[in-house]
Amino acid sequence: MKIKDNTILITGGATGIGFALAEALTKAGNKVIICGRRPAKLAEAKARLPGVETKVCDITDEKERAALLEWVKSNFGELNILINNAGAQRTMRLKGGVQDMLGGEDEIQTNLVALVRLSAYFIPFLLEKKESAIINVSSGLAFIPLAVKPVYSASKAAVHSFTVSLRHQLKDSSIKVFEIIPPTVDTDLLKPVAPGNTLAKRMPPHELAAAVLPALASDQYEIPVGEAQGLVEGSRADFYQTFNKINK
Repeated sequence: MKIKDNTILITGGATGIGFALAEALTKAGNKVIICGRRPAKLAEAKARLPGVETKVCDITDEKERAALLEWVKSNFGELNILINNAGAQRTMRLKGGVQDMLGGEDEIQTNLVALVRLSAYFIPFLLEKKESAIINVSSGLAFIPLAVKPVYSASKAAVHSFTVSLRHQLKDSSIKVFEIIPPTVDTDLLKPVAPGNTLAKRMPPHELAAAVLPALASDQYEIPVGEAQGLVEGSRADFYQTFNKINK
């Protein structure tokens, strides 16, 4: 895949991994559009990276997903890459019952449903392009779950599964389908991690982005970065040994 002269939409692009990708891709010579729910965060991102375009959009809302596609068609008809990056992560103790699942952001809607629906909205549009791509951001926890983050881990496992199926369905089309598999990254998504936790080490977002671009350029369709590589390999070599190691 070429990594310059593209027009790219990144969901959840105002902070964290999304912003780091926006910055790296802009510097590489691409036109980048970022969307998110928080106008203030989008304005901050625009101030830090004046070349990006911004759009307020709640991708968990069906009407806003449809409106986002129409806005892109009207303003950026040349767009050829969608990066599904927006995510939510919560620590959850299920012994507390359903109350532990209420009152916070819905991880399944944000991490999975929005990604699947937005991909479906954009696929016909991207099929019209000579070269295009859908890039989904999953997690090392898609391969080995962290038990204190059960819904996040499960939703990212579903993202991985969906991405594999989508890649197969689109294999003879103009759309290439990639999966970025981050390790624990230092973003606002995370609350403090206990020092003894094996996932306590956090990669700076810009280091993740720096690793992703050459992998995209070489058509590496699954891109595990840093410690996520060990989780992917561990899931295929000895799942429960790796699971027990990170859940001590």
